[in-house]
Amino acid sequence: MVDELFTNYITKPDIRQPLFTQYCDGRTVQCPRWMSQWGSKSLGDQGYTAINILRTYYGWDAYLAQAEQVWGVPSSYSGNALQVGSVGEAVRTVQMQINAVANNFPAIKKIAVDGVYGQDTRKAVEKFQSIFNLPSDGMVGRSTWYKLSQIYVAVANMAATV
Repeated sequence: MVDELFTNYITKPDIRQPLFTQYCDGRTVQCPRWMSQWGSKSLGDQGYTAINILRTYYGWDAYLAQAEQVWGVPSSYSGNALQVGSVGEAVRTVQMQINAVANNFPAIKKIAVDGVYGQDTRKAVEKFQSIFNLPSDGMVGRSTWYKLSQIYVAVANMAATV
């Protein structure tokens, strides 16, 4: 589910970029031409599917697409889960990001940035996963990769503005 939140977007035929969307709860934020929380709930109550709700607001030719790479994060997920025994630059990226996050979340123990996914990396990943409500399996799959990237970007930006 988390994977889809980060990589799915609304588009139409013959355009390359996502359609502009924004959250409107219909109470505190009004978006007269766009989908609202309560308007979409009403359609759902009437039996509309998720895609038909989107098409009601964005046109009947709108569809959901999935990005192959997500930009704006330090690097995109390779498609291969990292686990004990994994080695390489992706492991080094995870270790560096875990350490940056650990600066703001001291329950996460800092680890060596050596590109080798050992037991210390697994334990740090498990702690990260438990803090951010992800399945605590100690592996870095797509969901953990993007949540780690999101938190890393947030803490890196906080540090840059201090």
